Amino acid sequence: MYVKSTKEILDKANTGYYGVGAFNVNNLEFIQGIIFAAIEKRSPVIIETSEGAMAYAGGGDFKKGAKVLADMVRRYADDIPAPVALHLDHGHDLDHVLAAIRAGYTSVMIDASAKPFEENLQITSEVVKIAHAAGISVEAELGKLVGMEDNVSVAQRDATLVDPDEAKIFVDKTGVDFLAPAIGTSHGAFKFKGEAKLDFDRLARVKSLTKIPLVLHGASSVLDTDVQKANAYGAKIEGAKGVPYDVIKQAIKYGINKINTDTDLRIAFLAELRKVLHDKPSEIDPRDFFKPATDAVKNVVAQRMDVLGSSGKA
Repeated sequence: MYVKSTKEILDKANTGYYGVGAFNVNNLEFIQGIIFAAIEKRSPVIIETSEGAMAYAGGGDFKKGAKVLADMVRRYADDIPAPVALHLDHGHDLDHVLAAIRAGYTSVMIDASAKPFEENLQITSEVVKIAHAAGISVEAELGKLVGMEDNVSVAQRDATLVDPDEAKIFVDKTGVDFLAPAIGTSHGAFKFKGEAKLDFDRLARVKSLTKIPLVLHGASSVLDTDVQKANAYGAKIEGAKGVPYDVIKQAIKYGINKINTDTDLRIAFLAELRKVLHDKPSEIDPRDFFKPATDAVKNVVAQRMDVLGSSGKA
């Protein structure tokens, strides 16, 4: 079922102490894979689109693309027994946020985390006012996503990661529905040079002070099996490293409820696509290539639903 507000899904996860996967999409196949996994696992799910995905879907027109993606997700979600939300990931300006709201997204992220704290607070407050008037929930971010290494100084860490006291002030003043606190992850397939290190003490403090659903960005695990398959069929993804499952489970234990995933889906899809292209050189029907790749996306999403604890929560 297509929910009215992403907050419905995340509030249940918050009180139930589990995580919900938020998966980025660019096309039909990724939407299918995610929806099929939600049905199989009887799990709530959040489908996300970036500003770039909106433009891609609209042939360069992000407003049109927002409507296209929202229509596709709603068509698939309306008749299934699992709650489905549609979220704008990393909305950097009001134009994209408004396009998502008008298209029928169930939540939006306003990412003004690169701005000074007071400016981030002001921008976020304005978006919350607009979105809440339309019944749409809002996510914001504090801190910077730059994977933490062993040799980072305390001063560097404190300057980069979320300040728990600022997080409480921010949540209280903006009325934001869920918050992405920077605790040591980064985007992409190369998150860490060494072992994955997240600041769980800082996370626990943010949760204790704000008590709202928290979001982990840059949370793909970059599964070695998919990386190896992709590389075996021509990819060059060397040294990729993500957030291990046990670290994600620990993050959920300390208060994370929304876990963003993009890279894992891309690698799984492209690894299988490369394999099929290699194995069937005379095939010309795109469906014969995309169906196995879609199944690979579904398998990754289903596995993460088990890890996050959302399976059976629909």
